Amino acid sequence: MSDSPVLPARGREWHLLSRPVGWPKPEDFALVEAEIPAPGEGQVLVRNAFLSVDPYMRGRMSAAKSYIAPFELGKVMQGGAVGEVIASNAEGIAVGDHVLHFFGWREYAVVAAKNAVKVDPEVAPLSAYLGVLGMTGLTAYAGLLRTASFKEGDSVFVSGAAGAVGSQVGQIAKLKGASRVIGSAGSDEKVKLLVEEYGFDAAFNYKNGPVSEQLRAAAPDGVDVYFDNVGGDHLEAAIGALNEGGRIAVCGMISVYNNTEPAPGPRNLARLIQTRGRIEGFLVGDHYDLQPRFVEEVGGWVRSGELKYRETVVEGIENNLEAFLGVLRGDNTGKMIVKL
Repeated sequence: MSDSPVLPARGREWHLLSRPVGWPKPEDFALVEAEIPAPGEGQVLVRNAFLSVDPYMRGRMSAAKSYIAPFELGKVMQGGAVGEVIASNAEGIAVGDHVLHFFGWREYAVVAAKNAVKVDPEVAPLSAYLGVLGMTGLTAYAGLLRTASFKEGDSVFVSGAAGAVGSQVGQIAKLKGASRVIGSAGSDEKVKLLVEEYGFDAAFNYKNGPVSEQLRAAAPDGVDVYFDNVGGDHLEAAIGALNEGGRIAVCGMISVYNNTEPAPGPRNLARLIQTRGRIEGFLVGDHYDLQPRFVEEVGGWVRSGELKYRETVVEGIENNLEAFLGVLRGDNTGKMIVKL
């Protein structure tokens, strides 16, 4: 047990004031100062160093029933964070340790030791534990290898391929022996990145023409696996290109998150009968049993340089909301991180 001699009295944190309708607006949120309590029995006080902003957080801003509870109005929001322990009232975690936890959107967090995972900044940069070696990385790994039942020789299409999850899906597929990996992204710069840095066999800018036509040109022999981060026209195009026995893993549908009316479903679902295709949604929280294997395998690829990753870093807690909105707009290349 140990205590830091001088602990901060107050810290800034983001509160949700009202539930956004359509695109979130700045007036739906407030950055407030709050008192920082001392850690109680079994708790630690963490000075957050990096915060994660992710598309799924948009769903938590709505009151609709989902797989995870909505953010409470007038209360601080949550998200992945990594930081340094500055006070400890818990066995096994000491002042100076670095931990990964789920109390982001704030400068300081009191965290139960059971909800904190120690991480080593000597093994990888702290921010990597929020992305390539964190939840987004495990999402890519589990979704491709387990949900989509990827096997060597498969042709793989990934939407949102320059994002934190998509860029890792494509690279893992290549490292595991995919016959062809195709990605879609929202700018010509991102398309170039996918092919030249991440090793995709082909990529296209979905803004340059109908997705179905561009996918057909990039994957003339069809696709065996589609990893869906976007939904909408991408999902319909993938169903149209699916080979016999093809699998679709639905990770996210960012194209419809801010819709105020239900989005129309794919018009070609009947094609799944012909292809004996399968669509399956998944949540990373159901696959934490893969974590040790994931860290060992992907950590090795990161250290060897075989798997590359990028981060878009926004500085300052005051810019946390803008960073989140940037993710919804697709401003990020790789993982969007807020550095405090």
